[in-house]
Amino acid sequence: MKQIILIIALFFAFQSFSQESNYFFIRHAEKDRADETNKNPDLTEKGNERAHYWSEVLKNVKFDAVYSTNFNRTIQTATPTALNNDIEIQFYDPRKLKIEEFKTATKGKTVLIVGHSNSTPSFVNKLIKDNKYSQIDDSNNSNLYIVIISEEIISDILLKIEHKKSH
Repeated sequence: MKQIILIIALFFAFQSFSQESNYFFIRHAEKDRADETNKNPDLTEKGNERAHYWSEVLKNVKFDAVYSTNFNRTIQTATPTALNNDIEIQFYDPRKLKIEEFKTATKGKTVLIVGHSNSTPSFVNKLIKDNKYSQIDDSNNSNLYIVIISEEIISDILLKIEHKKSH
């Protein structure tokens, strides 16, 4: 955990201190797959643990906004971090995303965005103006994408944050 915080701190340290925008992207935690016909499942127990783990990993980041798609699994993943920052979750539809409007609305802010295996890397790619990241494997709930935009300089990094349940 200390290594993760150090990596994030170092990443921020090398950025300029102008009007920068900081974006953190995660995919929703593990969803309940018991009913394959359920298009809006809740998180599993493991998923809820991971959602709380994300809030622990990100506890030293002061978020100005938390965005989520309007699905139970993404809302439940975003909730612990939103509560830690005393902010309400804002909803977005990745199919209707207007990237320049989003960038303008979040300029100078630190934002968490919770999405899905296909929409999260797509959103990051639009933000960095590069088709760099592929769809997330369905078994992967560990990716943390960080994008920093300062002036016209765009920096991005992908970290894999494994959650191992403590006993």
